[in-house]
Amino acid sequence: MINLISNNIQNGTLYSENKELYSLIILRPGGKNTVRIIDEILVKPRNANQLARILNLDYKTVKYHLNIICSHRYIIKEKFGCNYSYFPSEKLYKNLEKYMIIKEHLE
Repeated sequence: MINLISNNIQNGTLYSENKELYSLIILRPGGKNTVRIIDEILVKPRNANQLARILNLDYKTVKYHLNIICSHRYIIKEKFGCNYSYFPSEKLYKNLEKYMIIKEHLE
């Protein structure tokens, strides 16, 4: 797997195959927190307060990342009562394999 990642990075296919996802995770300074949030949402849909507590992050930081991830349509938010919960989108599921490869490159 690591050789596959190295090869993809060296010949540019990791970037060229999914520029948007690569940019969201690798090219942004907050990419590690973005990955942590996406991973947590993949396990179970959650609201911003739950994510902040679980990940030990500031609420505003979590909201910032959630807004960016939502704007790229990798997660969706749905209102339940007076709270929003965040769910993985079909776009994320379709790109899950690429997400995992990009995520491993970040680590």
